[in-house]
Amino acid sequence: MRPLRFVALGDSLTEGVGDPVGGGWRGWAALLAAGLGERPSQFTNLAVSGAQTRDVLERQLPAGLALRPDLVSVVIGVNDTLRCTFDIHAVAARLDQVYAACTRQGAALLTACLPDPGAMLGLPGALARPLARRQRAVNTVVHVLSDRYGAVHLHACEGGWITDRVMWSADRLHPGERGHRQLAAHFHVLLAERGIATGPAPSPEPEFPAPTRSASLWWLATAGTGWVARRCTDLLPQLLTLAADEMRHRARGTSARLDLRASAAVTAALAALSVGEQQPGAA
Repeated sequence: MRPLRFVALGDSLTEGVGDPVGGGWRGWAALLAAGLGERPSQFTNLAVSGAQTRDVLERQLPAGLALRPDLVSVVIGVNDTLRCTFDIHAVAARLDQVYAACTRQGAALLTACLPDPGAMLGLPGALARPLARRQRAVNTVVHVLSDRYGAVHLHACEGGWITDRVMWSADRLHPGERGHRQLAAHFHVLLAERGIATGPAPSPEPEFPAPTRSASLWWLATAGTGWVARRCTDLLPQLLTLAADEMRHRARGTSARLDLRASAAVTAALAALSVGEQQPGAA
């Protein structure tokens, strides 16, 4: 019996940022791969830091499907929320295409919803709320489409691990080794329930000592600051506009309208996918 083929698609979370090993990144996907079967799985990590749903659809997916995987993880969406071009209709359409292509080829699909970046960064409320609204929209789409395509889905946007600082790296956006191990262990439980993971579960205990406070501060002052700046530069002007709109609505007591508007956009985006499925000749 050949080893299980596991391909991971996504962004810096799946690339392994926050879990440094041997001069590179390891991360939850590599930790999970080691426990998928009694024999070592054939694991390929195509995730790239900064990737958005468009990158997964246009670049990572074709390369991943060419490997004829048995299992594909698709964990993506946070970087979309950090761009001024954010469009939940486009995000939904791309994820639908990615999920459909994976399952059509016979691969099991692994997905997750994620915490909102504004809360993780500790941004002020007026700045954090628009990002939270966007992440909720992405998570809703991921929930619905994961159910539609029978994915193994992890609700990673919930639980005490989000507020447990020992789970997170210095930048607050990426898990540290302990957090990556937590994700890998939860994914393993879900895959074992489906009979996909038959090997030993990843250990929740770190293999390496946590970075010292001084090392974490140095990372933030150098590489970490650059990482955040590269992903938020084009968002900042729009985010300030969104924050001003947020404050106006709060002053008028009409904040609920913003939530209703976001919910309506998600509903419309998902409805558009359903209409597309029903059209004659639709793929």
